[in-house]
Amino acid sequence: MLGRLKTPSRDLAIDLGTAHTLVYESGQGIVVDEPSVVALDAATGDLLAAGHDAKEMLGRAPGRVSVVRPLVGGVISDADAAERMLRYFIARSRPSRLIRPRVVVCVPAEVTGVERRALEDAAMRAGARHVDVIEEAVAAAVGAGLNVQATQASMVVDIGGGTSDVAVTSLGGVVRSRSVRLGGHELDDAIAAHLKNEYALLLGERTAERIKLDVGSAFPLTEELTCEVRGRDLIGGLPRSVTVTSVEIRRALEPTLLAICDTVRATLDACPPELAGDILDTGIVLTGGGAQLRGLDVRLHHELAVPVRVAANPANAVVLGAGTCVENYDLMRGLLMPVTR
Repeated sequence: MLGRLKTPSRDLAIDLGTAHTLVYESGQGIVVDEPSVVALDAATGDLLAAGHDAKEMLGRAPGRVSVVRPLVGGVISDADAAERMLRYFIARSRPSRLIRPRVVVCVPAEVTGVERRALEDAAMRAGARHVDVIEEAVAAAVGAGLNVQATQASMVVDIGGGTSDVAVTSLGGVVRSRSVRLGGHELDDAIAAHLKNEYALLLGERTAERIKLDVGSAFPLTEELTCEVRGRDLIGGLPRSVTVTSVEIRRALEPTLLAICDTVRATLDACPPELAGDILDTGIVLTGGGAQLRGLDVRLHHELAVPVRVAANPANAVVLGAGTCVENYDLMRGLLMPVTR
């Protein structure tokens, strides 16, 4: 049998992302896939909603309700809200309240010790009996089906909501890794800023995200797209709609995309020659929700002259990889970061 025997504790893997939180339960697979948003009573601090229900309140909640994202740039910015959200999701996923689960959580490659400790503490207070940590890009490589134990190097680029992580793995370890705190949210912000500057139109967070999904792209399209956008006129204060094209949205996204490309290039430049040669053969695998941006694989191939492909299940690759470590803990524990406790 591969790895250790399953225990009644039903251990968990958690991808606590800026945009979404996913929970993998050993023996069950992904049991939670919710936005990383919580709604709190502004007066008492009580949890009113989390996940999809809380995200529906963004931009719509009355003054007595505070709707927040507990993570910024892939790390905890509001420890109390993060703990409440984690406790809610863990309670939903574990079958027994008597046995506390072992938890593997994912962090950006360049997380600081303080930021990592905040995440570990939040998970412990939320109900974990022990917390292990794995780099997001390493988990993504495992979840994308790459053989990180092989002598031949593999390279993965994980583009999440708040961070983009790059890692080169070989022989079960990380040879080079980098992280930049730019991701899907910065792309959304760039779209909102463009509409504000060019059309004096104020957009909500959800509208900017919809534009990215509808017409966003990283490379010129064979047939460019258009969509109608509704927002509030900054001058008159009344609702107004405009039509935007994929060309102008791509132009708005360019600074963030360029920063991500530069991070990947810097990681390649830092690789030993033998591993760089391997990557020319194996290519780069894209994971994370941001990997689904139209033409991103083509853009990176154009910039780097290296084969690039999108993972089969990019949005879930990180939690699936962390889940593999949970299922086969003894075999995969070499991929985990050293324990700080």
